[in-house]
Amino acid sequence: MNYKIIDNALPQEEFKLIRDTIFSNSFPWNLSTEVSDNREVLPIHASYYFTHLFWNGFIAEPASEMFAPLLNLMECKALIRIKANLYPSTSVLIEHENHHDYDFSHKAAIFSLNTNDGFTILKEDNVKVESVENRLLLFDASKAHRSTTCTNKKCRINVNFNYF
Repeated sequence: MNYKIIDNALPQEEFKLIRDTIFSNSFPWNLSTEVSDNREVLPIHASYYFTHLFWNGFIAEPASEMFAPLLNLMECKALIRIKANLYPSTSVLIEHENHHDYDFSHKAAIFSLNTNDGFTILKEDNVKVESVENRLLLFDASKAHRSTTCTNKKCRINVNFNYF
């Protein structure tokens, strides 16, 4: 098994700070017109998502400090990226194409901010990890994995960490 799931990863107060910040009506999102680099052929309503970059190795938002408890939990030595993802709801659940976050060996974590019927698929382990509020998924993001939309909430929101 090349992954780990931590349910109730953060105490409720720390989780609420992150969730409330990202779920705020004033939180800025950026449109990404492709979900993976594979140029997948998806229905138009599933071929985009929204992102927010907190950290990219050079630029860090002050709000990225709220992730310190998660970084400690992950035993992060060096950050590559912290990015929030918002997948709009679709009428049928759409599985995106497999992808690798980067072409070099590194660790990743996906922190789910809301419970919904979407999930992450880790190809190598042949496992489907459901989106459950306050769940942290740790895995090797240089291995193929994929995301999905959701159908039972307005959107699926998670925070993706890439690190060493």
